[in-house]
Amino acid sequence: MTGGAPRVEDAGELAGVPDEFQRLWTPHRMAYIQAGPEPLKHDCPFCAAPDKSDEDGLIVARGETAYVLLNLFPYNSGHLLVCPYRHFGTYDEATPEEVAEIGALTQVAMRVLRRVANCDGFNVGMNQGAVAGAGVAEHLHQHVVPRWATDANFFPIIAKTKALPQLLGDVRTAVQEGWPVL
Repeated sequence: MTGGAPRVEDAGELAGVPDEFQRLWTPHRMAYIQAGPEPLKHDCPFCAAPDKSDEDGLIVARGETAYVLLNLFPYNSGHLLVCPYRHFGTYDEATPEEVAEIGALTQVAMRVLRRVANCDGFNVGMNQGAVAGAGVAEHLHQHVVPRWATDANFFPIIAKTKALPQLLGDVRTAVQEGWPVL
């Protein structure tokens, strides 16, 4: 740039052979891919999050025995996790108080997401154990994933890519502001 408006480059003139594919760049995923499971063997992200500020820990609500945070690597915008503070791996190890609060926080999360994100449905569930697909198998967590009728596309199936239209910080702010005071 030499003192005027920035030059806009035509994508057709950039290096590489033009083709019919559109690229959706998701460089934030590389940190997750490159790290692999090794860091989780030593540092539990769900034990560390409550010691951070809500903003840094992506926390939207705190209860007595459990809390709610955004998934750092979400399936959809607004993908929440409901976690007990206590470190244990499977649902059958939860106390009656933890079970009750995880359930109550999950219900509130659904109501808040329906209101602030206008979602049409949810996937709610727990993957318990690495063999069942749990990314953090040692610390129980429940997924609350908002779904929209108009959001079905081929990306996840064909390209193993998910388009996320909102930044995590913006989603956290909207969900936290929409969370009722309990």
